[in-house]
Amino acid sequence: MKSRERVIKTLEFDNPDRVPRDLWWLPAIEMFQEEELEALMSKYPMDITAPEIEPGTTAQQRESDLPSYTTYLIKNPFQGKYLDEWGSIWHIGEDGVLGEVKEPVLNDLDKLDDLDPPWEFLETTDLSKVDSQCEKSDKFMLSHDCSRPFERMQFIRGPEKLYKDLVRNREKVIELRDKVHEYNLEHIKMWLETKVDGIFIMDDWGSQNNLLISPDIWREVFKPLYKEYCDLVHKHDKYIFFHSDGYIQDIYGDLIEVGMDAINSQLFVMNIEKLAEMHKGDVTFWGEIDRQRLLPFGEPEEIKKAVYRVRRALEDGSGGVIAQCEWGKNNPAENIETVYEAWSESLEEIK
Repeated sequence: MKSRERVIKTLEFDNPDRVPRDLWWLPAIEMFQEEELEALMSKYPMDITAPEIEPGTTAQQRESDLPSYTTYLIKNPFQGKYLDEWGSIWHIGEDGVLGEVKEPVLNDLDKLDDLDPPWEFLETTDLSKVDSQCEKSDKFMLSHDCSRPFERMQFIRGPEKLYKDLVRNREKVIELRDKVHEYNLEHIKMWLETKVDGIFIMDDWGSQNNLLISPDIWREVFKPLYKEYCDLVHKHDKYIFFHSDGYIQDIYGDLIEVGMDAINSQLFVMNIEKLAEMHKGDVTFWGEIDRQRLLPFGEPEEIKKAVYRVRRALEDGSGGVIAQCEWGKNNPAENIETVYEAWSESLEEIK
């Protein structure tokens, strides 16, 4: 069975020949552990990938002394400051990691009317090679990240200010949300015109043991956006994949309700067995394995037990599970390899 068919059968609960594999890694892995990465990919070929593109730029980025943040993500990222397409400045404090916004573009909410979406970034983004890559590959092709409304609003406004705005300045927050949402829809539409199999969107909604905002505010302000994204993607007969860090157990059902086909979440900060009891068979669980403690610090035997726990809870052979994990900076290669070894064992044996 080819990778694309395997992933689609998994999403459709149509008895794939095995669980598909997917690996994420921080830029540091390509910078400092490239040989180990290549060895792992050779031993355990992945089933999901993304096409190469040429990201756009804005006039502000071209005229700035700071490098473009998007270009930085594709090339080797080093410590420094980077300008994103909306005009916020990211600080990268450690080579090979993603950094964070320290200088948001919208310090004064009263200046919201002056903030325009960076349409030029989309207009100059080159997706011309995407279709040929999709045609030549038998892997399931997933778009680059197309939408992260809550996170983008934090990048624009700053997290602390945005949380306060959600309570004190709801009307202005809705205006900001709508600007970001309009931009996201156009970004998604660009990718829908290509031959990718799925669209990738994301937002980190959880802390270690709670949502970052109340479920009621989430449902009022943000849930309708995701419904619109899902409806648009499904109208074009593609799948929609969603990622969120942290504890999101309280909105898992909502994400399924709006139409997410696959959800990548930090299972190990939630009750895996409870999630299985409530949602197994309703959505594809797209990873993951504990990257806070086990992957960086655990022993291989602990890694195996973690994978077995996920498989016992979620896997029954019919589909609905993807073997995914993220390779973080300085994580031992042996631990990442152990993840895929454990996923390759017979389900009957581990149960």
